[in-house]
Amino acid sequence: MSVDPTPLALRCPLRGSRLIEASAGTGKTFTISALYLRLVLGHGDEHTAFGRELLPPDILVVTFTDAATQELRDRIRARLVEAAQAFRDELSAPDPILTQLVAETAPEQRPSCARKLDIAAQWMDQAAVSTIHSWCQRMLREHAFDSGSLFTQTLETDQRELLAEVARDYWRLHCYHLHGAALGWVNRFWQQPDVVLGKARILLDQYLPEETLPLQELIETGLQQAGQQLAALKAPWLNWLDELEPLLEKAREAKAFNGTKMNRGHTSGWFEKLRTWAADDEQLALDIGKGFERLTPDGLAEIWKTGSSPKHPALDAMVGLKAALDAIRGPEQAALRHAAAWIKNRFEAEKRRRAQMGFDDMLTRLDAALQGGNGERLAQVIRQQFPVALIDEFQ
Repeated sequence: MSVDPTPLALRCPLRGSRLIEASAGTGKTFTISALYLRLVLGHGDEHTAFGRELLPPDILVVTFTDAATQELRDRIRARLVEAAQAFRDELSAPDPILTQLVAETAPEQRPSCARKLDIAAQWMDQAAVSTIHSWCQRMLREHAFDSGSLFTQTLETDQRELLAEVARDYWRLHCYHLHGAALGWVNRFWQQPDVVLGKARILLDQYLPEETLPLQELIETGLQQAGQQLAALKAPWLNWLDELEPLLEKAREAKAFNGTKMNRGHTSGWFEKLRTWAADDEQLALDIGKGFERLTPDGLAEIWKTGSSPKHPALDAMVGLKAALDAIRGPEQAALRHAAAWIKNRFEAEKRRRAQMGFDDMLTRLDAALQGGNGERLAQVIRQQFPVALIDEFQ
């Protein structure tokens, strides 16, 4: 199979969407610069060319940091200057990309290409090279009617204090009025607004429909359901322990199992914790360490020496007990979703009221505008403004 010797930057089609994957240091900026030259020159055949020549304001180049933006702008400008020199046969050092571009251009057209490249280099101060955040902010500002944005908005780089203020508002409006078991649960697990915000923060980036039920009802319902699940788990255990403990003690006296791997100190500690847990209607946590593995059919079979290990429903139930306890969530998930949905909505409302945006808001608001009622028209306007986009995405 023959391999096309033409560099990728010169044969990559400039129409539609194209993805070029490359590791750090392998020439992404070099490739972007070469694609930029081709767009300015209108380079390519009917299959690879964009279709017309472009100038820097027509070509959107996006990266992720201000430093990278300036570097990319300078590199593209320098590349345009070098290409103009190559088309005038003034380039001192050989360059395979430029050499092939010149070779594919008729001699009588080369002076015209050099002028195009010179003009493009002089226009680089007006080139559309920016970070993804600043470009989104620019689109929201320039197309405020279609995007539904304010004409003037302040970029707030640190919104932690506003978010903390919103969390305190949630606490005042929803937690001050709790009573009974719901109040006890909040005092035990949330304690203060900062704790709620810390736990709910991970949910703020998710889609959260606002909860219609009050927090009091959500917590009470969750506590009731958890109580019923816990009671069902605990119900047989006191009777089981009365049967299982003497059974194992009798086997110990008969030396039926390896007493080193399950000595009397082990079993007495496990059974004491199990009895305390089973007798307390509200205690959820149970920590018996190795007991979760040893007090099972497989765990006893591993150390049994004489005959078959005993069968008992407690041993069978122990296999899934830890997972069953972990599955009892109580009201925490519902309460956190209630808090996160309210905090998220209030936070967005406060930012809009104050005409503030964070870095993430630039992306999400432009995305929302493109998905909204005027989205198709907004997308068409942006496509007309920037026929081509070169995106330097770092992952």
